[in-house]
Amino acid sequence: MFLTISTTGNPERPATDLGFLLHKHPERAQTFSTSHGTAHVLYPEASPERCTAALLLEVDPVALVRRGKGKGRGGAPDSALAQYVNDRPYAASSLLAVALAKVFKTALHGVCQAMPERAAAPLPLRVEVPALPARGGADLVRALFGPLGWDTVEAEPVALDGQFPEWGASRYVRLVLEGELRLADALNHLYVLLPVLDDAKHYWVAPDEVDKLLRAGDGWLAGHPERQLITARYLSRRWGLARAATERLELVRLAEAEGLDVDDVDNAVDESTDTEERPVPLAEQRREAILAALTAAEASRVLDLGCGQGQLVQALLKDTRFTEIVGVDVSVRALTVAARRLRLDRMGERQAARVKLIQGSLAYTDKRLTGYDAAVLSEVVEHLDLPRLPALEYAVFGSARPRTVLVTTPNVEYNVRWESLPAGHVRHRDHRFEWTRKEFRGWAASVAERYGYGVGFTPVGPDDPEVGPPTQMAVFTRAQDQEPATGKTRTADPATGRTRTAAPATGKTRTADPTTAKEEQA
Repeated sequence: MFLTISTTGNPERPATDLGFLLHKHPERAQTFSTSHGTAHVLYPEASPERCTAALLLEVDPVALVRRGKGKGRGGAPDSALAQYVNDRPYAASSLLAVALAKVFKTALHGVCQAMPERAAAPLPLRVEVPALPARGGADLVRALFGPLGWDTVEAEPVALDGQFPEWGASRYVRLVLEGELRLADALNHLYVLLPVLDDAKHYWVAPDEVDKLLRAGDGWLAGHPERQLITARYLSRRWGLARAATERLELVRLAEAEGLDVDDVDNAVDESTDTEERPVPLAEQRREAILAALTAAEASRVLDLGCGQGQLVQALLKDTRFTEIVGVDVSVRALTVAARRLRLDRMGERQAARVKLIQGSLAYTDKRLTGYDAAVLSEVVEHLDLPRLPALEYAVFGSARPRTVLVTTPNVEYNVRWESLPAGHVRHRDHRFEWTRKEFRGWAASVAERYGYGVGFTPVGPDDPEVGPPTQMAVFTRAQDQEPATGKTRTADPATGRTRTAAPATGKTRTADPTTAKEEQA
């Protein structure tokens, strides 16, 4: 990772004063040890007219894996090799922000005993970051740095491959900032906004991060138009911490508007009368919807296909009505993480008899998966290449044939509601596709007709009147469990307990609207 800070000067105020402000002598190259590598400070140029300080961070990928334990988006993805081969050693992130705070700690606080007047005065600065991840694109970069007093904010997209320009731009930009600011302010802008633009941190975000954010954002964050986004991303969307930071920043904003000290503004909220609820994460809403659907289907032996790190398996174990739970995943590493999450090595004998984790691919039939009451494919199908989807369909619906199958997948129409998601981008880099509601219902109806299932649909998350819910769920019921007299399948709506009917013989599906109990035909 590489970052340069340049300034200009004259014989009366030489540019080499930058060395005093950074507490790093221009004639020496210095090295500092960090928890994930080595930081070097050097001066490519140092004259009275122009001086440039460079921070080079050499990241040790082995130390990153061993110390970071895969935390943050920049940590260890699914494959073992990808733990060591990724963009972390090259792209600016929270690793560089932490190195910045360690190497330039005194400058970050605006302290310089040798030249206090220079530390307190604005300097003509130029900051360059050659590779900056920008989850939100160049427009977000300009929206974050633009209101902070910089005269120039250049965010030039980096080509995905210079040899093939038709491939378009990558998610990285080359950042150039120019303007007259205090050096401490410029460093604090970088310290906060580098991990915000990367939208990931390499370490666990603890409550003390709120104090760090407010300290680094003093004087500019409270009135920033993107304050909410900065706070949420910096604190890794830990909503309790984000809310605490927002409340304190609001106090600061009100104090500044009234010309008072923060301590003089009494805007505290009595917790006993505070009725605002913490937003429930979508993943938690999804698990609740799945558990409700399994309960309505009276399932006791359940397959979690593509179980990942075992979050759903863990939730199922808490309910004693699920007597046998099998988690299946193709990734051995994911299953290892799941075993640690469930503490299988410490689990009592009776509890351990209820759960099993097995390695297997959903693209192949597996006799171990037959005879179960229900199977769950939660956020799985979108990770498969479309040509491989028929193999999964046969393995689950044709071979394993559980009585009930639950499938959840993102609703691509809802993506416009995610403020940080660039237009046209999928929600996760491993998603091969994301379906509209019509596409998902068409696929589900086709599978149901082909393999003798009825199907109903349930929204998961807030059901937007224009674009629908963020997650869509299909509930498949095997045809042999249909009502003998009508040949129609009956399934219960997990949200309301109402029943919905489907007539698989015609390939048409009827679902009940959970708010009006009216049926719509897909």
